[in-house]
Amino acid sequence: MLSAHFGSRLPIAGVAVAMAAVLTACSGGSATPGSPGGGGPGDATTQSPAGPSIKISPVKGSAKVRPDKSVVVTAANGSLEEVTVQAGGESVEGEFDSAHAKWTSKQPLKPSTTYTVSAKASGAGGPTTATSQFSTLKPKYELAVADVTPGIKGETVGVGMPIMVTFNQAVTDKAAVEQALEIEAEKPVTGAWRWINDRLVMYRTAKYWPAHQKVTFTAHLAGVHGGKDMYGTEDHTTTIKIGAAWISTVNTKTHIMVVKRDGKTVQTMKISAGKATTREYTTTSGIHLTMERGNPVTMISPGKKEGDPGYYKEVVNHAVRISNSGEYVHSAPWSVGSQGRANVSHGCVNARPDQAKWFYENFHRGDVVKIVGTTRILEWNNGWGFWQMPFKQWKKGSALES
Repeated sequence: MLSAHFGSRLPIAGVAVAMAAVLTACSGGSATPGSPGGGGPGDATTQSPAGPSIKISPVKGSAKVRPDKSVVVTAANGSLEEVTVQAGGESVEGEFDSAHAKWTSKQPLKPSTTYTVSAKASGAGGPTTATSQFSTLKPKYELAVADVTPGIKGETVGVGMPIMVTFNQAVTDKAAVEQALEIEAEKPVTGAWRWINDRLVMYRTAKYWPAHQKVTFTAHLAGVHGGKDMYGTEDHTTTIKIGAAWISTVNTKTHIMVVKRDGKTVQTMKISAGKATTREYTTTSGIHLTMERGNPVTMISPGKKEGDPGYYKEVVNHAVRISNSGEYVHSAPWSVGSQGRANVSHGCVNARPDQAKWFYENFHRGDVVKIVGTTRILEWNNGWGFWQMPFKQWKKGSALES
């Protein structure tokens, strides 16, 4: 009889589910993972973290990229492990930031060159790699070193020798080019570059070079911006050998020339200097450098022709040039009687033939000849009179000097 009130019976499991549903519907609290109704660990969906992403600039396939543009590689959601930028088997130097999230190249790129970039990054999502290629532009004007003086292979030069660099193009971005010039000496001393004009820049030390050493000049020009549509195409290196400290002192009042090698007197010469009846016949006082030599050398009075008052034409032996205003140390057998007691020359330093020959045979370009005792001062740009300019003023000619 009772069974007639319930109708059909539910299975026991069904009753339990129904009761649970009622309880849940009536609950006003939040569920805690792992509690009844909150869902167990197996009910949650786990998502793997994203791997690092790598960005490379210049972008893949770029052409005509400026050589002075930096290569930049960045990583998001991770850190960079390796970055290589190569062309022709040569790698471009670069550096990471402190977080290893960014790498930046440190040197210019070569023009007309294809570069390959490879990068690897690591992170919670696993490692990621990326590669790219781009090409640099071909410059309209190619900047290169045309000449370096001194640059004769095997030459030994004096302690006063400057380094004179001539370019094949007129440089307008002097700061960028000067920044690419490097001097490396075995016995380093302070020095500075000075631009003489748009094509010529010179390096001079504050004091004479320490003797007996090698100096290496390198122009890291590849990719350097020299001016509008102008880039360096290749580097240049010259090695210079500095010899002994040959320093000669000429006193035009005592008519004596003393030659010292590494501080020791090796020759004392009686001389005759310019007779000083005119400015051009007055020997210049100051620090000269030996420039070149000739045997013989024909000397003709400047600005005069044959028949003019004061015209002369002399052929002299064993002549060593010390300025561009016609001054030499040379043999003068005709003035031996005046040497040591009077100045009778047209401005040169006259010496006895055997001693002039000795000086000629022992000189090097860049040896120092200091002349004292006259009223005419050597100009800093007369020949290699660069030591006439105080170093403080010299370095103001640098494009990098603030």
